[in-house]
Amino acid sequence: MSWVASVASVPMQASILSNRPEAIWLALGTILMLLGTVYFIAKGWGVTDPKQQEYYIITIMIPGIATAAYLSMFFGYGLTQLPVNYGGPFVEDGTLAIYWARYADWLFTTPLLLLDLGLLANADRNTIGALVGLDAFMIITGLVGALSKDLVARYTWWFISTIALVFILYYLFAALTSRVQEMDADTQSTFKTLRNLVLVLWAIYPVLWLVGTEGAQLVPLYVETLGFMVLDVTAKVGFGIILLRSRAIIGEDASAPEPSAAATAD
Repeated sequence: MSWVASVASVPMQASILSNRPEAIWLALGTILMLLGTVYFIAKGWGVTDPKQQEYYIITIMIPGIATAAYLSMFFGYGLTQLPVNYGGPFVEDGTLAIYWARYADWLFTTPLLLLDLGLLANADRNTIGALVGLDAFMIITGLVGALSKDLVARYTWWFISTIALVFILYYLFAALTSRVQEMDADTQSTFKTLRNLVLVLWAIYPVLWLVGTEGAQLVPLYVETLGFMVLDVTAKVGFGIILLRSRAIIGEDASAPEPSAAATAD
């Protein structure tokens, strides 16, 4: 009976791609996020150090949550047709397609990314709490903007959300970077690489929103979805690969090598 299920699934997949061509990028995003999740699980399998386990658990959850979000968007469950009171090249019959599941993904995964950075910088609880709270504010205001029917309201909420992003990026430089200055070279290098990755990628998100279908409608949903998928995979899976391959995490600090057996005997 397995061949019957396979044959039956073909029209459904064809229908998804014909009605929503951007679904091809959502399918690819699902696969890449899933591969990242499996890779992080395999890499962390057997790790016993509690500090390392903390990093692995957080980093595994990030693409794991994103996998579920992308799969839901692929099947159309994370999609809504929002009635709007303005026109545009991508407004059809007075409605605009909004992938709200993308914001649900970001609401959970971006605080986890910041938590990884906070732990790496050995930040205190108040600093991490402020970053996570500001991040949640940024995502929620962005979602309100995406679900606004009025164009002025959309841009107002986008502006508020972008201001929150600016504060987050500033906080990463002002608060966390100063804490890393006194740490070992591996930790400093890893933190600065990940911080710069977050700064560049996160700064692109509001620009893509602005030129996409939810903003000025300069690019179609197909291109917008591709852009967000590339950003998401890089910001989540790429971030995790850099973090979990770092000697600051896996405990291979060249600046403080473990004494050899011969040296110990001497």
